[in-house]
Amino acid sequence: MENYLSNKKIAIIGLGYVGLPLAVEFAKQYEVVGFDINKSRIEGLNQGHDSTLEVSDDKLKTALNQNSDHGLLLSSDPNSIAGCTIYIVTVPTPVDKNNRPILTPLIKSSETVGQFLKKEDIVIYESTVYPGVTEDECVPVLEKVSGLKFNHDFYCGYSPERINPGDKTHTVTNIKKVTSGSTPEIGKIVNDLYASIITAGTHLAPTIKVAEAAKVIENAQRDVNIAFVNELAKIFNKLNIDTHAVLEAAATKWNFLPFKPGLVGGHCIGVDPFYLAQKAQEVGYYSELILASRRLNDSMGEYVATEVLKLMVKNDIAVKNAKVLMLGITFKENCPDIRNTKAIDVYKSLKNYNMNVDVYDPWADQKEVSNTFGFDTINKFNLKYDVIVHVVSHKDFLKLDLKSLKTNKGVIYDVKGQLAINLVDKRL
Repeated sequence: MENYLSNKKIAIIGLGYVGLPLAVEFAKQYEVVGFDINKSRIEGLNQGHDSTLEVSDDKLKTALNQNSDHGLLLSSDPNSIAGCTIYIVTVPTPVDKNNRPILTPLIKSSETVGQFLKKEDIVIYESTVYPGVTEDECVPVLEKVSGLKFNHDFYCGYSPERINPGDKTHTVTNIKKVTSGSTPEIGKIVNDLYASIITAGTHLAPTIKVAEAAKVIENAQRDVNIAFVNELAKIFNKLNIDTHAVLEAAATKWNFLPFKPGLVGGHCIGVDPFYLAQKAQEVGYYSELILASRRLNDSMGEYVATEVLKLMVKNDIAVKNAKVLMLGITFKENCPDIRNTKAIDVYKSLKNYNMNVDVYDPWADQKEVSNTFGFDTINKFNLKYDVIVHVVSHKDFLKLDLKSLKTNKGVIYDVKGQLAINLVDKRL
């Protein structure tokens, strides 16, 4: 496969937060086809706008401006990926209601790719999975559909995504990329491919399973660390000690890890640990620390609501029919994504106390929120609130005059610890 990269056409399967930025970067040098089954998503992108806000309109339009040797073609027609030599799969890997991994998007994508797979083609997976999924689950599908033999006719690679939604500093090219291949030779080809666009550099892992494991533990580690500080917050609240002040003091030590308490949702940290725990269970090990961290972090929405309730009682604010303003519904700051957001847990818990809750979030798509959660967010403030709960630390919220939005004895609860301390009555 000498000079393999000199004559290639790349297909990106899945054009969400991960796939689209990757496709745009590759399109600067190579001929790229971006495929997604969501027709409305493709229509919006072809009009030059990314609703996830990960890629600017200018960069997207530049990529779509085809040249003879590079550029981006976007399509919802599977036949569009015919003739490609490298297929990169970037579909989501969610969990079901029992937190068991759902591999359906990966399997379906593998079936699609298998229809067009040719000899010497390479299929690279970026989706977060437990160790073994690429070779044990995806490869058999590719072989069955294509009729080709793995590591004889076609090859695979795995290069885990490290996109941080909403982060305009750590973009795809500025994050070091882990790469791997199904043979040493393919590993080098996969590594060279990514090295051609990743300015931060690459790390070639010895096997696909090592690369898969490296990715899944990244988010599990963050989950455990955040669970620790969330537990500290619960302890210090009982001791009437400001958790953020404690963390600020502790952070003066050079090797202290600066994690903060809060809600842990989204489609990575709130999901990926279950993939590792599932695989551990399959080989006879029941994960204690990982699953305990997940349970603790999943409980924080209801805990926040309970703390708000205590604050109201302490300040003689009637709970029933109280007017509450909730700032933020997305899963993280400065990002429109509401998938697996734990902010909704706060909302539901407050509603269970018979409070009237308004949600304001300039980043979230109102139609998507309405369709997903069954309520409408507000565009403007028409009344004063008994309680303001700062749930998501969008930069927009720092510009609000929160004092003018609350009643005379109204209170402000800060989940994220980002507001001025003299402005809030309590913080997590």
